[in-house]
Amino acid sequence: MTLKIKNPGLATSIQDLGRKGYFHLGIPLGGAMDRYALRAANMLVGNDEGAACLEAVFMGPEIEFTQTATVAVTGAQLPIKVDGEYQEPWSSFVVKAGQTLSFEFLQAGARLYIAVSGGITTPEALGSRSTYPIGSLGGVDGRAVQAGDELPTGGSEGPGAGRTVPDSLRRKPGTPARLRVLPGLYWHRLTDEAGAGFFEDEWKVAPEADRMGYRFKGGRPLEFVDREQPFGAGADPSNIVDGCYSYGSIQVPGGTEPIVLHRDAVSGGGYFTLGAVISADMDLIGQLQPHTAVKFEKVDMAQALEARKERKGMLARIREELG
Repeated sequence: MTLKIKNPGLATSIQDLGRKGYFHLGIPLGGAMDRYALRAANMLVGNDEGAACLEAVFMGPEIEFTQTATVAVTGAQLPIKVDGEYQEPWSSFVVKAGQTLSFEFLQAGARLYIAVSGGITTPEALGSRSTYPIGSLGGVDGRAVQAGDELPTGGSEGPGAGRTVPDSLRRKPGTPARLRVLPGLYWHRLTDEAGAGFFEDEWKVAPEADRMGYRFKGGRPLEFVDREQPFGAGADPSNIVDGCYSYGSIQVPGGTEPIVLHRDAVSGGGYFTLGAVISADMDLIGQLQPHTAVKFEKVDMAQALEARKERKGMLARIREELG
């Protein structure tokens, strides 16, 4: 079975849970920006939770099916249609051979995940089908999908229609969105006033927000503790002599606009990082539109681990709901 891409939308790519084990070589994990939504979509159609899906940004694609399959769409909210007939989000439905899946305009969120029974079976690159265009890895010849592409799938008809994720288990950002942050190795570089102000201020997602990182604007500039810059760090107090970056690291070039590094980000560099958004909240960032209001919330390691446990618990409850 193949999926015929009639219209790719704005930026649609093949993503799974990413390629592990290469970050130390400068190749990021990649994969779905909203891993929770991708896992849920796969569970709905009977796939392995890490199967490759389509991740679409702001605008859905138009896809013709060559064989009957079970489909589910999670994440961002866009009206879903099969040959013009509306379908429920976060629920499984059937698309028959010859029918076309399409979407209306975005209503909420930023990224939607389209899972097809059997999964997308394009060739793997370093153990993953995820698209990493900077490295020309995964996807379709290392790029996003284009009109005319025919994507192979596992060909399974799947469990059929009627499976659904309850509203209480559909994760989405609040208003304002709250992102929990664990202060990190370079937190001491900030003055007490700057550290407090970072969490007091309301920030907004900047237009420069993509798979590599999300920039935020609107808060007060950060002030740094005076020091003699070490050799190789440059004159700007936000510079360091290179360091490793974890996923979710928050760098603040020049002390003005925080950038949260995401799935396709580099593994190190010369900007200080004040901490990191906890793993449980990284999915929420992938659903933030430009100009969305955001508050950062300071947490400790115990709170971060508890949040991760809660997120795992929600996934476990989806598995129980779907049997």
